[in-house]
Amino acid sequence: MKTTTTLATCRTPDGALMVLQEHDGHHFLKIGGVQLMSTTASASEQTLAELACAALPPKPRVLIGGLGFGFTLRRVLDLCPPDARVDVAELLQEVIDWNRKFLTSVNGGLVDDPRVTIHTRDVAELIERCGSDRYHAILLDVDNSPDPLVQKGNARLYNRSGLERTKAALQPAGRVVFWSANRDAEFEKSLHRVFRNVESIGAKAYPKAKRFTHTLFVADRD
Repeated sequence: MKTTTTLATCRTPDGALMVLQEHDGHHFLKIGGVQLMSTTASASEQTLAELACAALPPKPRVLIGGLGFGFTLRRVLDLCPPDARVDVAELLQEVIDWNRKFLTSVNGGLVDDPRVTIHTRDVAELIERCGSDRYHAILLDVDNSPDPLVQKGNARLYNRSGLERTKAALQPAGRVVFWSANRDAEFEKSLHRVFRNVESIGAKAYPKAKRFTHTLFVADRD
């Protein structure tokens, strides 16, 4: 029987235990005993990047909220030109360190790509302070859904004022995409109140999955 190895642990800002584990060559991240992500199911993160980067202009500026295991970042870099600027906001320094130490063979080396700047801070702060240097695409995969699991403070990204701030951080015709483990009709309604075009798209956890288990909320600015 293949064993599960705990590689590292830390505490989230709300005090929950976060655990990085390895089993049979795959990695798993859990919070409070709940699996948050794994290297066995990354298709929806890649779809997130593809939707966000569908119509980028030359020299695009992209913001990714949440590093995770780097699958979204990898696909964004695949789709972006050499002169792109990609900011990645990751709240937990441990997650950045774990990518470099334990996940180099997965996507860990991408954090040092010359197009990438890693910010150890809340993505909401970058959104609020971007000023005139706005983004062409914002990708938000910071929590399990609009009902936060990682930290309660993430709720400010999903309420009306948070959506307004995100819209203000986008270039004209810019796009934001929210990743969610669940469908959320109320959140979709909230997006419609702020953005011009809104679409709720089902996403598979892995390519051969029979069901769309995740949801990607796509919203475009005028």
